[in-house]
Amino acid sequence: MENKRILIASDLHGDAVCTERLLLRLDEEKADLCILLGDLLYHGPRNDLPLGYAPKRSIELLNAVKDRILAVRGNCDTEVDQMVLAFPVLADYAVIFLGGKRVYLTHGHKWNAEQPLPLAKGDLMLCGHTHVPTVIPFGDGNRYLNPGSVSIPKENSEKSYMIYENGVFEWKKLETGETYRTEVL
Repeated sequence: MENKRILIASDLHGDAVCTERLLLRLDEEKADLCILLGDLLYHGPRNDLPLGYAPKRSIELLNAVKDRILAVRGNCDTEVDQMVLAFPVLADYAVIFLGGKRVYLTHGHKWNAEQPLPLAKGDLMLCGHTHVPTVIPFGDGNRYLNPGSVSIPKENSEKSYMIYENGVFEWKKLETGETYRTEVL
C-alpha cells in the first residue's frame, strides 16, 4: 500500500447522490484505492432515509469502480448485498500496512476504541459506524480514526471522507473536497 493515494469513506447508506459525489472525489483526488468501511446500501432502522436514497443506482456506481474498492462489512450490510455488488463486502475486518504500521479496517460496530481488536503497539484502527469524524488515541500508542459519514453525518459534522498519502490522513468535506483536519501517521 506504500506510495499509494487512498480515499477512505464509510456509511454511504444507499445515497446515490452522495455515492456519485464520492466517486467524483475519488477521480479528482487521483486516488489509487477506495477503502469503504461498511454500510454501503441500506440505511438501517435507526437512521432517517437519506435524501438521495437509491440503492440500485448506488450498486451501479460502486460496481463501475469495483477494481479500485476494498470494503469491509458494516452492521447494515448483508449477504444479499454481496449478491449485487461485484467486489467483496462481507469481511468483518481487513488488515493493510501504511507507513510501516499495521492498520485494521473494520466498521466499528463490533470493534472500536473501547472494544479493540487485539492490537500490537502502535497499530491503527480505521472505523466508520458512528458517522462522526474522529481521532481517538488509546491502548499502547494505538489510534482509532473515523472518516465520518458520506451520507448521514452526526453530531453537527459534515459529509466527509479521508485521504491517506505519504503518512498523512486528511479529513475532507464531501461537497467541496476542502481539507479540514490532518493527522500524521
